Amino acid sequence: MPVIKRYPNRKLYDTDAKRYITLNEIATIIRAGGEVVVMDHATDEDLTAVVLTQIIFEQEKQQKGFLPKSVLTNLVRAGGDTIGSLRRGLNLPLDLWRHVDEEIDRRVQLLISKGDLAREEGARLREKLLSPIFSPPEATAPDQAELEKLLSARGVPTRDELERVYAQLEALSIKLDDVIAQGEAGGPQS
Repeated sequence: MPVIKRYPNRKLYDTDAKRYITLNEIATIIRAGGEVVVMDHATDEDLTAVVLTQIIFEQEKQQKGFLPKSVLTNLVRAGGDTIGSLRRGLNLPLDLWRHVDEEIDRRVQLLISKGDLAREEGARLREKLLSPIFSPPEATAPDQAELEKLLSARGVPTRDELERVYAQLEALSIKLDDVIAQGEAGGPQS
């Protein structure tokens, strides 16, 4: 994980790559799944959250509406309750919910295996973080008849209807080929 030093002139220096780095480059690292730590050069204070907030601010300035106002408002209201507020404030797809829950579980397990957290504490922490309050509603697939009814109501043809259309197209194509062949052979044209 790259350690980035922030100097009094607000320049950011990547200590691993031994070069200055921009906010956009940090954003690219994070989008690619990486993590960074930003430390104040003089005090060694962790400034990661400040810099990440600055990245969001810059992106919002460049792309108006980068984040919905409701999300930003919820973040301000949330204070320290960021995980819960993010889950409530964002309408996350089910895959992302699963990814977040897996990541929380992985990190809790890591803390337990390192001995930094007792099993009981880990179980309580998991229960708090993965509370049913924040869980998405279970996705239930409609049965076949219900699905066909929904598709039909929206004018989407069934597989059988499509196969009939393809068969008709194939028959018309064969007839057309015959008509063209007769025309080329000098036969009667319709």
